[in-house]
Amino acid sequence: MQVRTCLSLALSLLVPLGVPAALGEESSNQSTNQTQRERSVAEFATLQGNAEMGDAVAQYRLGSLYMSGSDVQQNYVEAAKWFKLAAVQGLAAAQFDLGYLYQEGKGVTKDYVASASYYRAAAEQGHPTAQNNLASLYGRGWGVPKNLSEAIRWYRAAAEHGDPIAQCNLATAYLLGRGVRRDDRQAVTWFLAAAQQGFAVAQANLAFMYYTGRGVGRDYAEAAKWTMRAAEQGYALAETDLGYLYEQGKGVPLDYVAAYTWYSVGVAGGDNRGIARMKALTRLMRPRDVTEAKSLAFAHVLRHGNDPERINNDSKASVLDRH
Repeated sequence: MQVRTCLSLALSLLVPLGVPAALGEESSNQSTNQTQRERSVAEFATLQGNAEMGDAVAQYRLGSLYMSGSDVQQNYVEAAKWFKLAAVQGLAAAQFDLGYLYQEGKGVTKDYVASASYYRAAAEQGHPTAQNNLASLYGRGWGVPKNLSEAIRWYRAAAEHGDPIAQCNLATAYLLGRGVRRDDRQAVTWFLAAAQQGFAVAQANLAFMYYTGRGVGRDYAEAAKWTMRAAEQGYALAETDLGYLYEQGKGVPLDYVAAYTWYSVGVAGGDNRGIARMKALTRLMRPRDVTEAKSLAFAHVLRHGNDPERINNDSKASVLDRH
């Protein structure tokens, strides 16, 4: 079990037009579908008309539609055009999304200086994801001079606004002593804040803190609890870690079937660290137990969308990270 890097650069937040229909609400009535299409076309025309008249919110929503490809063909150039018009009027959400497009080079030429400029404009208005991303640019020296103190300042601002990725990034800074004095207790505090919001990477990192006793009393049961929460979200590294906890009986009952199952699920999710452990477990398990574990893993990944074909692929050698 080891600490994992948080997603320091958060992706753009897209705002769809209108309210989606309730799940399971379907209709075979052709006239109803035609009416809905006509309404959608009319709403889009109204939105575009408002945007062309200078309505910043409409410009932002129109840019979001082009960025996401919702109701229109995805077009980053059009998205950037409308975001720019809204950003000039000071709309923080548009400034953030435009910063993201410059960061990624989508619809515009990649330009970290421009990205940092737009992130800063949104960050100074209190946009937490922009604050997080500006912090990450300072941490890397992309578009701004590398400055870990500035990175921490903006991570903290975003974290205090409740952004879970920023909270996880700030926790990692405290854990590693990057830009701040190393402080394991502060790391636990911020990992916990992000973990309680359901951020899987923070949950796995909090589990690491409990497992190793860094900044908090060693507690295998708490380590298992948070590892399980991350694993149940489909976080492959946590799935492998959960397999290890079951194999060792740390914080959970010793259970080779569960261990093999979670190792398999982790492999299906792209984390090959469990392959060597699966091979070792086959020497300790009855063939019918291995078959049961594979069936459980197969059913799990079918429900969660990973690659079930990888469950039976044990041809690659792998070394489990230190635990």
